[in-house]
Amino acid sequence: MRPYRPSAVPGSEITPEASYFQRRDLLRMAVAGGFALAAPSLAYATEKLEAKPGGYDPKEELTPEADVTSYNNFYEFGTGKADPATNSGAFNPRPWSIKVDGLVNKPAEFDLDALTALGLEERIYRMRCVEAWSMVIPWIGFPLSALLDKVDPMGSAKYVAFETVVRPEEMPGQSGVFQSLSWPYVEGLRLDEARHPLTILSMGLYGKKLPNQNGAPVRLVTPWKYGFKGIKSIVRITLTEEQPASTWNRLAPNEYGFYANVNPDVDHPRWSQAKENRVGGGGFFGSNDRPTLPFNGYGDEVAGLYAGMDLKANF
Repeated sequence: MRPYRPSAVPGSEITPEASYFQRRDLLRMAVAGGFALAAPSLAYATEKLEAKPGGYDPKEELTPEADVTSYNNFYEFGTGKADPATNSGAFNPRPWSIKVDGLVNKPAEFDLDALTALGLEERIYRMRCVEAWSMVIPWIGFPLSALLDKVDPMGSAKYVAFETVVRPEEMPGQSGVFQSLSWPYVEGLRLDEARHPLTILSMGLYGKKLPNQNGAPVRLVTPWKYGFKGIKSIVRITLTEEQPASTWNRLAPNEYGFYANVNPDVDHPRWSQAKENRVGGGGFFGSNDRPTLPFNGYGDEVAGLYAGMDLKANF
C-alpha cells in the first residue's frame, strides 16, 4: 500500500468543485425522482433516533441536511467530497460492535444496543475542516466518557486510540486505484480530551441514524478540533500510555498535527486558516470572510486543557 505524498494531493484535487456539483445534482435528482441510489444505506440512515437535548447549541443557522450528507471527507470511499455519498451504498453498518481494550480494568465489546443505552443526546456543534469549510450540525450521540467509565481506565492510561473498520470489498477507497492512505484509519486523543464533556461518539444527525457517508454507525466528534480528528466507523478503542499514531499526522506531520486544535494563527502550509467558508445558505458556500475562532469558538470550555502549552508548536 503506497500512500500519496502530501505534495501530490493539493487541495484543488482533493476538492474537485465542478465534479462535486455534478454529483450533488445527481443525488438531488435521485431523491426528487423517488428512487434510492443504495437502498440498504438509505434505509439505515432514515431510521429515527430518539435523543434528549444535550445543552450545547451555538445558536447559529443549521447547515442544510442535504449538504451535511453530500459533502464529506471519508477517504475510505474516495478522495472527492461527493465520493462518500456516491460510493458508500454497499457498506453495511450492522451488526456492529466496538472493542475497548488496552490499559483498562474491564475490557469489553459493546454492540449498538449497548452504545445506545449509554444515553443519547442531541448536541448542535459548530464544526470546521482543515480545508477552511465549516458546518453547524445537530449530532446525536453520547459522551465518550460514559463509555470509558464502563471499562475503568488504569492509572497508567494517558491516551485513547481509535481505529476504523477495514472492508475493502465495501470501501473502494481502501483498495485499487482509489487507495490513498494506509489502513486502518487511526486517530487519538489525550485521555483528558477524551473525557471532556464536549467529546462525543455520534450515532446520528438530524434525528436519524448516521448515513454511511457520515461515519455510520458510530464516529468521534470533537468540535474544537479540525475535522480529520473525527474518525468514522469505529471498531476499536484502545487506552495507552504512549501517544498513539494518527493517520494524517503520520502521513504529513508538518501539515496535520496530533492535537489539531482549530487555530487561526497556525496556517496549513498550503492555505490560510484565518477565515472559513460556511457550507449552505446563500449559495453552496456562504461568506468567505467569516473569521476562524480559536478552538472553533469553544475556548471557554477547552482552553484549560492546554494551559502552558505552545499551541503553535503543538498544533
